[in-house]
Amino acid sequence: MDYHGGNVGRVFVLKMDHGDDVLAELETFVAAENVTSAFMFMLGALSEGNVVVGPKEKQTPPTPMWFRFNDPHEIIGIGNIFNENGKPRIHLHASIGRDGNTTTGCIREESEVFMVTEIFVLEIDDMDAERVLNEELGCSPICFKKDERA
Repeated sequence: MDYHGGNVGRVFVLKMDHGDDVLAELETFVAAENVTSAFMFMLGALSEGNVVVGPKEKQTPPTPMWFRFNDPHEIIGIGNIFNENGKPRIHLHASIGRDGNTTTGCIREESEVFMVTEIFVLEIDDMDAERVLNEELGCSPICFKKDERA
């Protein structure tokens, strides 16, 4: 385990409208506001999207399993933003449900808002971290640039 402390900086409330693409809008927002480290909460609905719901087998790097939907689903999500190769990378997990059925996973590719979706972004100040590709695992975990505990 490794950790690094920081402080809550700016707080943003984003309202995404019917038809907006959640990931595309978030990418535009973090670039415009120069957000490099943040935590976020999301609630609302999506009319269609793509979600990685797990690896096909217990191996690394994983082969993703996809859940694709094209009808309105309620959504609640949580995620973070950290730079990878100098650009903000959004990592957003969510539970989506419709008619008593729920799926949880990582939102990827397109994700279209149904009616309205709200996202609360809490910037983390004093966080010297970034995502670094780990080819063996097949993902880019958060890595701290300096250890101020030493």
